[in-house]
Amino acid sequence: MTFTIYTGPMFGGKTSRMLAALERARYQKKKIVLFKPLLDTRYADAEVKTHCGAAWDAINVSTGEEMIEASKGAEIIAVDEAFMIPGCAKVLINLFSQGYDIYVSTIQLSSEGKAFEEPMIMFPYATKIEVCPAVCPITGKDAYYTMATTDKSSEIQVGGTEAYEPRCYEEYVNVLRNVI
Repeated sequence: MTFTIYTGPMFGGKTSRMLAALERARYQKKKIVLFKPLLDTRYADAEVKTHCGAAWDAINVSTGEEMIEASKGAEIIAVDEAFMIPGCAKVLINLFSQGYDIYVSTIQLSSEGKAFEEPMIMFPYATKIEVCPAVCPITGKDAYYTMATTDKSSEIQVGGTEAYEPRCYEEYVNVLRNVI
């Protein structure tokens, strides 16, 4: 059994890596169900799509509880953008304890440097955590943080390149100084 979490900033390839793992499982004839937040309509309604265009059919949910019934009969449960789904951590931990393999793609920090609750609850149960850095567009260094480039109306705000950029620590620390 595995509980794998792909985490890091926006544009770090988290979803691409998760979908690659799911593709491998598909070749192994595993029964897979993939969930995405109902809130995330960036590229498609009923698909998880990467920034590069790879796609996988998904079930939209607004809470973790909605995943329970749809998971029956599957062997692998996957969730994209888990930080946007309230209650998903508790449900995924419970499904893992029942023998399901779990794959999660999520950012762990808001653009304000605050830890998101759902990933923080899941991390201790993970059997593998893969941190997926992006590239800082200013320095070219590994970027582990996400910076909002527009004014945000809430902590969780769906967006892509028009609203967020990855940042290395040196570039992001100025944002953190304003938060801490």
